[in-house]
Amino acid sequence: MSSYTIFGLPLIDIVVIIAYFAVVLWIGFRAMKRINSSEDYFLAGRKFGKGIQTFAAFGQGTSAESAVTTTTMVSTNGAAGIGMGLISGVIGMPLFWMTTMWYRRLRYLSLAEFFTERYGSKRMAGFYAVIQTIMFMIVAAAGFTAMSKTIAAIAQKPAEALTQYELEEQALAQEWQVLKDKDFRLLSEVETDRLKTLSELRPQATFSYINRTYLTLALAVIILLYAVSGGLEAAFVTDMIQGIFIIILTLMLIPFAMSKINTLFGYEGFMGTFHALHQNLPEAFFEVLGSPNLPQFTWYYILAFGLLFLVNTGVQANQMTAAGSAKDDETARIGFLTGIFIKRYCSVIWGFLAMMTLLLYGQEVTDPDMVWGMATRDLLPVGLVGLMIACLMAALMSTADALMLTSSSLLTNNFYKPLFPGRSDGHYIMMGRLFCVLYIVGGLVIALLLDDVFTLFIFMLTFNSVIAACFWMGMVWRRASRVAAWVSICVTTVFTLLLPVFLPMIPSVRSSEYLAMETNGYEVERTYTAKEFDVQNREEEILLWETLQARGEVNGSAPESLELGQKFEKSDYVEPRSIFWQGGLTTDGNGISSGRGMLKVELVVLSWLGVDLTANSFAFNETLTAIFRLLVPFGLLILVSIFTRSEPKESLDFFYARLRTPASGDPVEDARLVEAVRLEPSLQDDKRLFPGTNWEFRKWTRSDWVGQGYVILGAAGVLLSLYLIVNLGR
Repeated sequence: MSSYTIFGLPLIDIVVIIAYFAVVLWIGFRAMKRINSSEDYFLAGRKFGKGIQTFAAFGQGTSAESAVTTTTMVSTNGAAGIGMGLISGVIGMPLFWMTTMWYRRLRYLSLAEFFTERYGSKRMAGFYAVIQTIMFMIVAAAGFTAMSKTIAAIAQKPAEALTQYELEEQALAQEWQVLKDKDFRLLSEVETDRLKTLSELRPQATFSYINRTYLTLALAVIILLYAVSGGLEAAFVTDMIQGIFIIILTLMLIPFAMSKINTLFGYEGFMGTFHALHQNLPEAFFEVLGSPNLPQFTWYYILAFGLLFLVNTGVQANQMTAAGSAKDDETARIGFLTGIFIKRYCSVIWGFLAMMTLLLYGQEVTDPDMVWGMATRDLLPVGLVGLMIACLMAALMSTADALMLTSSSLLTNNFYKPLFPGRSDGHYIMMGRLFCVLYIVGGLVIALLLDDVFTLFIFMLTFNSVIAACFWMGMVWRRASRVAAWVSICVTTVFTLLLPVFLPMIPSVRSSEYLAMETNGYEVERTYTAKEFDVQNREEEILLWETLQARGEVNGSAPESLELGQKFEKSDYVEPRSIFWQGGLTTDGNGISSGRGMLKVELVVLSWLGVDLTANSFAFNETLTAIFRLLVPFGLLILVSIFTRSEPKESLDFFYARLRTPASGDPVEDARLVEAVRLEPSLQDDKRLFPGTNWEFRKWTRSDWVGQGYVILGAAGVLLSLYLIVNLGR
């Protein structure tokens, strides 16, 4: 095999990557020949079956940051980091089985048309289009950041290839790590000052042959070439191919990681890896609920966060893109739910891989976003490394291409068309392609400005709160009015988007003493069974006590030694947490605290109203934030709707009658069904659960009940899988 390398990668890996991109570009240009209308470009003629729909849903819900974010969460929070997103995501699965058919039965090109038809407001549709495009840009930015960091770690330079400048910075990073590993109480005054200086500098420990900025730009160009050319058909066909590759990405590291762990720690077989994990990581690491590593992960926080996740996800514009392109509504719901379940099971496996990579590499990198790349470089043989890089790029592309088409459809049909009506279909397709370019450029800019995967992940969760209530209430309640919808949108936008972002720009706000309030710290006691890690850790505690006792800084008895299998109590201190700042607090050399990230305005309001937030746990305050974003927009919409005029009865009758009319896979037959309910909306009244009222719930059919049973079983299987990977080997 040739030893020739490019960017630190063997030639065979480069060949694999080039071959992959040649295939996806061919798919894009091939699909371009079949585009004859806007519906062909944006929804692929509504012709996809269950197979492509499954991987379309999986691809849109999965990107390059998915595995990386899981690794980051696990390295920071233990097994609770897996459960936080997974359990919250499972909560909404039964409801998605009922609502996914909505998107197909609406028969829109984009979900923004819902606001035009249901509330009679093109301005609301335009506002929705802009909000969703910004959110999707953030999703793309998170993918770009995760992908570039991981590939940069894979193409890491060896020591002999480092420049003099890089060697000097690496030495600073190693010094920083040594100081961080020491007990803070043992540092001298000089070492303490040095630690603060290095923490501000954040020197880089590893360097790559690949420039992350150039890599991101190159991938953006490839995404544009095939998705802009081929529209949604190209995006979804590559989603199917890339979805298979993403599953390969999820599985390929497992046997290599297990083999290395067994070799390093002296275990054998499948169960040996689980024994190694439990013997060499603290037992608190495996607590999913109530862990000292993640104290906010309580049952009430899970419930509130799960509901918030559910209502926000339901109004994402890509739901219409995924489900609306299916040939009928049954295909839409089966394909969508299957794809999402595949992602949920992959998340469990990502969590398992994250636990293994943390055991192998967690102490070797200062940036946890780089751990996945280190594992790939170290564990996989030549050839499979190139496939891993292709998989990472596929993961990003499978999300970015579909979201790009969704954003393009939103802006073309609900922002551009109202301003420039009456143009040809070809003209609107051309503008859609230009908006694709705008989307990618926006994602690139955000990625370069916010170079942290988890920050981007949290940031994008806030956006849909401003519009979610209008969608959900508009779908089920005839009394929801346009005026009420605007009141809900405006108030929620001010409190969840504008004030949190722009208030911190005012001088002195970040350094405000009032806004520096923290929750009270407290101790959490747990009883554990001593593992090898605990025995070694206790010996280190005894040595530390002896050092401090010799210096006269401690009194009393030394900690008692532990034996394997012995029961012991451990007290963990849950440190005070910032109440009002998303990114917590930092303290400068003068002892002045400064807030980081966005401001939690809803908690500031509660504090001004006299609520003592310092007495609450961090979990409870975070739950209050989630409740605010649930109750305020829904409460305002309901209250104002009661006192304002509803939309015209004729338009509402047709809207809800069409929503109760199953979508046919035959376009001619489907058009006939829609025309029939337009002329006589009462044709579908027998399907209403509460006829004669303002509530528009549909009676369940046999397929609804059977489907719910399968969904609940699938959700139980996901939770069982999580339980097994956390508890096997104990």
